[in-house]
Amino acid sequence: MNRSVSLTAALALLLVVSLIALPLVTAAPTGAGITYNSTETVAPAAAASLTTAGGSFTTLVLNATTQTPRWKAYVGNVTGTFTLQNAQNYTIYDWLGSYTAGEVYASRSGSVDWSTVGCVQNASVTAEDAALNISEASVDSINKTFNRTVHRGFYVGTTRIANSTCRAIATYVNSSAQASSESAKFQEVLLQDNASDLVFTALLDPATLGFNNRPYDFQMIVPEDEYASVPHTYYFWVELS
Repeated sequence: MNRSVSLTAALALLLVVSLIALPLVTAAPTGAGITYNSTETVAPAAAASLTTAGGSFTTLVLNATTQTPRWKAYVGNVTGTFTLQNAQNYTIYDWLGSYTAGEVYASRSGSVDWSTVGCVQNASVTAEDAALNISEASVDSINKTFNRTVHRGFYVGTTRIANSTCRAIATYVNSSAQASSESAKFQEVLLQDNASDLVFTALLDPATLGFNNRPYDFQMIVPEDEYASVPHTYYFWVELS
């Protein structure tokens, strides 16, 4: 009787140890492949001129729109497939069709620790402004750009980002600002991992009219060092749901 009980207990222990030894399946954003890109910028406006007579005194009101050198924008569309694969990328089944939600992530770090991602901390924003030679006093600093906390909730892997808990913006639609709302289109949320790597997160709005009244799935802006001799590289990930 005791020998039977001992054998049963040993088998149970072996089963528990085997289950613990199984690799954990964790959800995380996947690296995005870029299949097309087109980069452009606005040309400076031509100079206005004025001719006045000698001995005259002229009061002027000058108006100018200056392109910021401290930010760059990415807009576009996302294609993808839901699949079930093993570690060697062999597929047992695909689910084809349109996704209804998801995120595009961009970071200067190519090794984001997705298991620790959460809302950005103020100290990390200050550090990133400094790293990119952006004065926090500037109107277009990261600190003053992402100065609201209004956004819809979403998941990063299995981590829930609750609505209106992180710094966020909504980029423009038809060249116009949107009202601050959790239902605004083309929201962008600022996150970080435990290494203080900033992650700019564009929430997907599939086939939605964007900044130039053309359909896009996402719009996002990311900061840049205007004095850098070589522009910074950003790494992109996508998560579909």
